[in-house]
Amino acid sequence: MEENKVKKPARRMSRKKVCTFCVEKAEHIDYKDSGKLKKFVTEKGKILPRRMTGVCAKHQRELSEAIKKARIVALLPFKGE
Repeated sequence: MEENKVKKPARRMSRKKVCTFCVEKAEHIDYKDSGKLKKFVTEKGKILPRRMTGVCAKHQRELSEAIKKARIVALLPFKGE
């Protein structure tokens, strides 16, 4: 009976990601800092989700607003390059 049991693949223990903006104690995310904003955008131009970047909810909201402002001012492209 024990021979019929199927082994489950081992899960990796991943370390919890820390919000980079909280570590830097950033009060405001600047839309003009396109270098920092590019880290949170995919090649196709989509905003990366929190589970991939490790940003907290407060800063994710500010980040998405800053990216959208940067797109309007043409600092970031709407579509990927």
